[in-house]
Amino acid sequence: MGKPKKWWFWIIVLVAAAVISIGYLSTVNIPILQPKGIIADKEFRLLVAVVLIMCIVVVPVFIMLGYIVWKYRDSNHSPKQYTPDVSGNRKLEGLWWLIPSIIIAVLSVITWNASYALNPYKPIPSRNRTLPVEVIALDWKWLFIYPTKGIASVNDLRIPVNTPVHFYLTSDTVMNSFWIPQLSGQIYDMPGMQTQLFVMADQPGDYKGWSANISGIGFASMMFNVHASSSGQFNLWVNKTKYISPKLNLAAYNRLAKPSMYVKPQYYSSPEPNLFYRTITKYMFPAGKGMNR
Repeated sequence: MGKPKKWWFWIIVLVAAAVISIGYLSTVNIPILQPKGIIADKEFRLLVAVVLIMCIVVVPVFIMLGYIVWKYRDSNHSPKQYTPDVSGNRKLEGLWWLIPSIIIAVLSVITWNASYALNPYKPIPSRNRTLPVEVIALDWKWLFIYPTKGIASVNDLRIPVNTPVHFYLTSDTVMNSFWIPQLSGQIYDMPGMQTQLFVMADQPGDYKGWSANISGIGFASMMFNVHASSSGQFNLWVNKTKYISPKLNLAAYNRLAKPSMYVKPQYYSSPEPNLFYRTITKYMFPAGKGMNR
């Protein structure tokens, strides 16, 4: 039988694995770990804080696990014996109940405060005027209506930097989940209901958004582009879209609402008045008695 491997060998293996993992994560684009907005940054800091606090328990447990497995392995022929004489030791039992209890209490306070601070319905303070955007989830695409700008877009969301954006969300199909990982958390949008979400990008760039809730065969294609730019560039895009794009009347909306996958960005002008609220209210009546599209 060969000699047992030295303990330092496993330390080297663990350190090498940690270095490789950190190096890999530094080269991979993981949106939730690369916040570009004020809300996403707070959520990222919360995530890091919670993980570090939990490591106070998790890391010692894994260290003790490795130590116990190594010490009491079958191939250890040293005279050491397993003597479980700590049963009923009140000091030790109090210790391993006290530490987790303190951690749970700390996490409870942090979670309680974060739940209020990161309330998706809470406005973001800013010197710039908030931009309202109405969002309708369709099969399998996203419709964005800018009620104060007189335009609409499909699978392409444009927002100005350092400007709060107030999303009003609903669905004209099954329940979906609106999520831009680098800017905010996710929020559900449901037929016959309205939810809200505030976001603000603090630097220009192109980001990805998608549905975080399985919604049928075309779920994988239900993604959209998010482009954050300066106020000047945003206004140029608004003016261009307003004057060269077709109108989004009821007939155009009915065609758009039909199920389709991998839809390329589309742009419209003059959206049908109150289209967003008409979409909500038509699900509030008994079948066959609701409002027509």
